[in-house]
Amino acid sequence: MNKLTRADLMSLERYSEQRQAFRSKVMAHKLPRQIAIGPNASLYFEDRLTIQYQIQEMLRVERIFEAAGIEEELEAYNPLIPDGSNWKATLMLEFPNPEERKLWLSKLLGLERQTWVQVDGFEPVFAIANEDLPRETTEKTAAVHFMRFELSATEVTALKGGAALSMGIQHPNYHYSTVLAAASQQALVADLD
Repeated sequence: MNKLTRADLMSLERYSEQRQAFRSKVMAHKLPRQIAIGPNASLYFEDRLTIQYQIQEMLRVERIFEAAGIEEELEAYNPLIPDGSNWKATLMLEFPNPEERKLWLSKLLGLERQTWVQVDGFEPVFAIANEDLPRETTEKTAAVHFMRFELSATEVTALKGGAALSMGIQHPNYHYSTVLAAASQQALVADLD
């Protein structure tokens, strides 16, 4: 998948004019890319469009319009775009109650390394997590983790041929999996080029 350049981005003025329509398009695009794993964990899969939206929003909020600032945002966010043989996702551990969240985050140490995707007929592919910085201490894990799932050429071929795709977490305190719906699988297979 091609990385974004300054030419792909709208000026602040143009983005302001088109923001509502662009946002609606991106939110609809994101729906099949959000995979719930059990009641409290979701994977949010990124692609070029979702990252373009993130960058546009950052430029808007921070009022960045100079070339150097735009390049910094591109450098920060472009690594989150899949490379054609992988998926990149954000894992969110979602516990609305702060006390419950604190308790669960202490019970879920290492969960990010026990999150997987699996192409039917192949072994699970475990996440490469938090390459940017550590997100856990000896007492707790973070509520947000950044992940990359590297697929083999044969797994990619199988997916493009219609093999089923499942995802899950196999932590002793949180053990759930799901088989992806057709719309979600199609959205993710489109990332593999």
